[in-house]
Amino acid sequence: MAKRALSLTLNGQAVGPLDVADDLMMIDLLHEHLNLTGSRLGCGQGICHACVVILDKPDGTSEEMRTCITGAHFFDGKKVRTIEGHAKRDAAGVVSELNPVQQKFVDQFAFQCSYCTPGYVNAATVLVEKLQRQPIKRSELEQEIEDALGHHICRCTGYVRYYAATRAVVEELGLVKEG
Repeated sequence: MAKRALSLTLNGQAVGPLDVADDLMMIDLLHEHLNLTGSRLGCGQGICHACVVILDKPDGTSEEMRTCITGAHFFDGKKVRTIEGHAKRDAAGVVSELNPVQQKFVDQFAFQCSYCTPGYVNAATVLVEKLQRQPIKRSELEQEIEDALGHHICRCTGYVRYYAATRAVVEELGLVKEG
């Protein structure tokens, strides 16, 4: 298989250039070459969203990207965040503080087996970042959460807790306005 160079910014750090096969999926690059196994391979068809990472766009917005169906080379030159990149770490690399979404998920025990949790954390993080740029009316919150999380699949049926934790972090951060 043909290979070519790939460079990206991953969790704030420059990575590459790496010699990567043309047909390598991003999930395989993360797991097998970069030892970042937080994103999960679920369905392998882009349906369950357990594999999502966050793609940071040049305009300051972000979006989820499914890594099981997206080739690694799509990410060449781009900025990507994985679940491993959310928490703050000390000089020794030990987690010193979770981000607000992660902390609220822990506080509300918003998971069961946790297999799908990284995808939900990434989705909720993208939503929080969107609402930080443009808060919404409280009357629109449930639909925004559904739009953000509704395409994720949880085989343990933990949806209620994921939605509740997301609602709680959005409200705690003051990202909804009355009306």
